[in-house]
Amino acid sequence: MARIGDVTADQLIAGTSVLSRPAEEFDNDPSVEAMWAMKAMEHAEVYFNILCSVDPKFLKLTPHDEQIYKTFRDVFPDLKLDKINEDELKSPEGKIKWRPFCEQFKGLVEDYSFGTLLRADCEGDYSEENSILTTRIQFYAIELARNREGFNDGIRQKYKPKRTTEKS
Repeated sequence: MARIGDVTADQLIAGTSVLSRPAEEFDNDPSVEAMWAMKAMEHAEVYFNILCSVDPKFLKLTPHDEQIYKTFRDVFPDLKLDKINEDELKSPEGKIKWRPFCEQFKGLVEDYSFGTLLRADCEGDYSEENSILTTRIQFYAIELARNREGFNDGIRQKYKPKRTTEKS
């Protein structure tokens, strides 16, 4: 797999329109994988900086936050939010529960199925050890619940926003 730093600005620009095409059209193209990784990391960086800056209880992540949160808690009333178990999330049993949850937001939530990074332990920053690749709707559901239920409250005291690297 290509390292993110090996992708040039020209490749990023060329890849912008490519990323919106159906996944079936792609093989394991390293430049596409690198672009997806960069996009997921940028999203994570922006979200974490927001968590470091404002009270998470007041964050609005989508126009459909109420519906996402209510549906999530109806389907997953006992999901442990502080430390997400990736094996439970991606096990065959987990996939059977998550797939219908995710698919009901198709067409309602933009980019609902995009690969998105989720912090496994809500008390930590994004890192290789603390990041799980999920769908965007899973990220929204879990982070909305963490925000509303107080799991992200300590982030502002523990971390400060980081300067983002300028994009070319």
